[in-house]
Amino acid sequence: MSIPFSALKVGDRAIISHCDIDNAPQGQRLMMLGLTPGTGFSVIRVAPLGDPIEIKVRGFNLSLRREEAIGIEVNKQ
Repeated sequence: MSIPFSALKVGDRAIISHCDIDNAPQGQRLMMLGLTPGTGFSVIRVAPLGDPIEIKVRGFNLSLRREEAIGIEVNKQ
């Protein structure tokens, strides 16, 4: 069952199940950064006000704003 990226909490591990690059404002840029379907990642930390979210993906840390992650659906592990 897929959930939106924004529903993840600190410590969650997930796999990207779907990236809607046509409707997401930054969809193509995120795919170039390695956020492609089937990629696993973990949530490292969330800023105090909830935005941005730092994830560890493919060996590096990446910070994403919630609005940048619109269109990314994940499966929690």
